Amino acid sequence: MAKTAEKVSAEFIDNIEFPSFDASKATDQFRAFAEKSVEQSKEAYAKLKTGAEETQKALESTFESAKTVSNDLSLKTISAIRDNAEASFAHLEALIGAKSLSEVVELQTSFLRKRVEAGVEQAKDFQSAASKAAEKVSGPMKTVFEKAVKELKVA
Repeated sequence: MAKTAEKVSAEFIDNIEFPSFDASKATDQFRAFAEKSVEQSKEAYAKLKTGAEETQKALESTFESAKTVSNDLSLKTISAIRDNAEASFAHLEALIGAKSLSEVVELQTSFLRKRVEAGVEQAKDFQSAASKAAEKVSGPMKTVFEKAVKELKVA
């Protein structure tokens, strides 16, 4: 019986086929995988580089716009201060030249009314200038952001 079992197991082992390993096919598959990975990495790097360059340009543009807008707002502020100071000095001269208390009250009332109106106008000008400044400063970054969102939707 032992011989029969040995004989059967020998025949069984002789009939078993093990898959052969073809190293050339594995090498070709590995090479193809590596080439595809390298190509995908190059594409990803190119997109990243392009995005970084666009962002850098947008930041430079934003900083330049901020500088220009800041100068404009500073000039507007200086102009308003100058106008207010000139009006105050003119009012002081008029008060000094007043001959009666009723004239002083009239000058003071007129001055306060004009200053309130001027203040409202200056506030409107500053609000308008600040809104335009915000749009101008945020414009380049907004454009880059919108482009990036579109590209993400496509991908």
